Amino acid sequence: MMNVMTRTEAEVGAGEQIKVEARDVNVFYGDKQAIRDVSVDILDRTVTAFIGPSGCGKSTFLRCINRMNDTIDSSRVSGLITLDGQDIYARDLDPVQLRARVGMVFQKPNPFPKSIYDNVAYGPRIHGLVRDKAETDAVVERALRDAALWDEVRDRLQEPGTSLSGGQQQRLCIARAVATQPEVLLMDEPCSALDPIATAQVEELIDALRQEFSVVIVTHSMQQAARVSQKTAFFHLGNLVEFGDTDDIFTRPKDPRTESYISGRIG
Repeated sequence: MMNVMTRTEAEVGAGEQIKVEARDVNVFYGDKQAIRDVSVDILDRTVTAFIGPSGCGKSTFLRCINRMNDTIDSSRVSGLITLDGQDIYARDLDPVQLRARVGMVFQKPNPFPKSIYDNVAYGPRIHGLVRDKAETDAVVERALRDAALWDEVRDRLQEPGTSLSGGQQQRLCIARAVATQPEVLLMDEPCSALDPIATAQVEELIDALRQEFSVVIVTHSMQQAARVSQKTAFFHLGNLVEFGDTDDIFTRPKDPRTESYISGRIG
């Protein structure tokens, strides 16, 4: 097993609460091992960035946190991942309920073929979080405000979600994800399909969302990781090489592989 630089529970700072704890996590797709012995603590109300070259395992590990790998027949996950101390792979835990607590935003905007309103209302309705139209209206408005989209669409709620611009569609997907009031928000390359203006809007939104949620973002952009995150995990060849404060990872990396990636020598 490769040496991983991470913090023990005793080193977690005062006032910092561990939201997701992973210990010795391995993921296999058939006979191929995608990640090896990953252990990391993800803090509450903090943005954690996963960085590393393509195919290094960062998106695979992200999908472990809401059991999206369960949808792939050949996948197998071992080790322990807990959310607020609860084993998320326990037999009696419903993955659908887990995904209400752990929302996800994907690389490309993927609004449902429904109205803007129904895109946001869908999750709260299927999870029984709203009882009537008044409650649904309130949840939709709150989620769209959380996604910094309300002022742009408040008079267009019955128009298709697909009628929005690319950046607006991604913020609609963020609104859809936060509508169920998740505790953790996973974002897999959320800006890779967006122009610079829309990217800046989503980055500003990520910073605001950490006031309410634990946010985990996979990004190929080291500049983006440096701008939006407080913690950074560097993955390489399926291993978690180094994890710590973002400033330390980018200015004082402890592992030579991290330094090589940050400096552009590997990637």
